[in-house]
Amino acid sequence: MKLSGAAAIVGIHESPLRDAREVHPFELQMQCVLAALDDAGLVLSDVDGLCSASGDWAEGGAVESVIEFAEYAGLQPTWFDGTDVGGCSYVAHLGKAATAIAAGLAEVVVISYAACPRWWPLKTPSFDPFVLPAGPGQYELPYDPTLISAYGMFAHRHMHLYGTTPEQMAQVAVIFRRHALANPHARMRKPITVEDVLASPLVASPLHRLDCCVVTDGGGAVVVTSRERARDLKKKPVHVAGFGAAIHRTQLSQMDREIRTPAALSGSRAFAMAQLTPRDIDVAQIYDAFTITPMLALEDLGFCGRGESGAFVSDGHLDIDGSLPTNTDGGGLASNHPGKRGIFTLIEATRQLRGEGPGVQVQGAEVALAHGLGGTFCSAATAVLTL
Repeated sequence: MKLSGAAAIVGIHESPLRDAREVHPFELQMQCVLAALDDAGLVLSDVDGLCSASGDWAEGGAVESVIEFAEYAGLQPTWFDGTDVGGCSYVAHLGKAATAIAAGLAEVVVISYAACPRWWPLKTPSFDPFVLPAGPGQYELPYDPTLISAYGMFAHRHMHLYGTTPEQMAQVAVIFRRHALANPHARMRKPITVEDVLASPLVASPLHRLDCCVVTDGGGAVVVTSRERARDLKKKPVHVAGFGAAIHRTQLSQMDREIRTPAALSGSRAFAMAQLTPRDIDVAQIYDAFTITPMLALEDLGFCGRGESGAFVSDGHLDIDGSLPTNTDGGGLASNHPGKRGIFTLIEATRQLRGEGPGVQVQGAEVALAHGLGGTFCSAATAVLTL
């Protein structure tokens, strides 16, 4: 509880590029870092902490990516973290950065990410990267699963258990696309209907093409500092009121039969630290690699009951005028998804609290939630942000 409010987000930047042809991911990441520092009224020499995880396909680095990027940026941070637990890594980094700042281990921490999958010459493998020919993955490898087919199995299981319909999942894509229409940088800005989603090609039953995230280049950076120093900087600080992270398993065969994800732990921890509840959230940014993804998060984070996310979406709660406006920039389904989208949930949550949403803006928002996941619901991280 003592960590609540000890640190604040003071600078953010999201690259407007969605197709950064021939731009190295580190160059794109560096552009975001410098712009985020400028947003805060800081310079590179102020930075003594760095969080970066850029070792996957199209991210430009290797297993020691935090060292590689620090060298590229000309930084020698006294505190750093390169933990990679998939797409939620940067939300988890925020919690670690806040902890380091509260402990006096760092004063200004930059969290950054970029990837360029649209042109990167080393192609992403078609198989599920968690199914390797060693360890527990060897028992699933003969079935040749893909990442999308794994999410399709989660969707089928939810439909079997709770009667969730393809129409309800499609509604997620329709709402987030509607939010993207006003975002000048969103990849997809053409309105769609439930019928459009269901008529798009089937990729991995029951998921259609429009149930799946876009594939874009992109990058972003977040600057975090102490509550005290934040008072003297250029922009309105957004305080880290609570955070939580959790990991579960890598293999699909070990999934919870009731489809409980690590968000059930990461969310409860974040809310407890912030001393808030789901009812206190004014706006949410929830990882949406596929339409089923935010639906499971809504249940595990406590916004609706187990198996009730389909009705929750259909009732309009995620709309800009609903009880929980969600993915106000268009999310991964419409705005951008370079590969690990967690950092963009932090950026858009901060923009909403500042009143700087690039597209739709929730008026008077004071409490925001940023939530990410990694792999096939293998990990999760949640942050509660306040003014």
